Amino acid sequence: MATRLYLCVFLLLLIAFQSTMIKATIVLPSPLCRPVLASTKENFQFALNLHIYKAELFLRSTVGRGINDISPGLVDGPAPIGATLANIDDRTKKVVEESGLASIGHIRAIVDMLFLKTPLPVPQLDLSPQVYAKFFDAINLTLKPPFNTYANTNSFLFAAVYASDFLKLFYAGIMSSIVGNPERELAAGIALYEAASYGVFRSLLNDRANLTVSPYTFTVGNGTNFTAQVANQLGGCGLKDEGLSVPLPLGAENRTTTNVIAADVNSLIYTRTAREILRIVFITGNATSPGGLFPHGFQGTLYQRILALKQN
Repeated sequence: MATRLYLCVFLLLLIAFQSTMIKATIVLPSPLCRPVLASTKENFQFALNLHIYKAELFLRSTVGRGINDISPGLVDGPAPIGATLANIDDRTKKVVEESGLASIGHIRAIVDMLFLKTPLPVPQLDLSPQVYAKFFDAINLTLKPPFNTYANTNSFLFAAVYASDFLKLFYAGIMSSIVGNPERELAAGIALYEAASYGVFRSLLNDRANLTVSPYTFTVGNGTNFTAQVANQLGGCGLKDEGLSVPLPLGAENRTTTNVIAADVNSLIYTRTAREILRIVFITGNATSPGGLFPHGFQGTLYQRILALKQN
């Protein structure tokens, strides 16, 4: 009798445990936020679009030169639309130029790792001031005159932060799926650099948090709230970006409103899927509807699969 009782108790516990496990395994992200299956090579190729964007923006805005001017034969394709020298201070200019040059190194490292043929085909980029102004239009914030990211240091730092943030968020999201030790080491090395780059630009913004973004009346701190709202709205997968100041319940350990590094409740960095990033850089909120910074879309098979599957 005792043996039967013990057996029944064991079976009940087993059923309860299995029910708990089943509940845990069926909690999935919404269809809008699920990643599209991709190989290691495809993920790196997707990231190359973002590396090329960052390198072109940073170099053309500081020294008026592009990737092929620095490393001839590495890439080939149309020149970016609307890129111009930014009116930024010398300190910021040096940091931006250095990070742009580093992006060329990252591109070359990926090419070497994947044995890709050069010159790489580049996506058409639109780096014109009008495109950056559209980010504010996305939240119905009408600015007069329209926002010009090249106008001054305060304005340019918003674009600088996101150029690194896109890469940081994407690499953080794909790290667990990278196959191969050399490939993982490369992804980790780039992710660490981009996280550091993001931190530097956020710190520069934080130093200016109370300064006005000329010619408007809002401060740099307010501006980070606006851009975070844009990224979260277009990305479509909840709060994954934050301003320089947050309510106390969202601060680190609920003890600070300072928020130089945007992170989750456990101060871990957020991640974004390829589709989320496409929605943001296209400024359409739709991963299959190109526009914005990439008027004709991305290069690579992962992007083509997203289009084919209509994974908006």
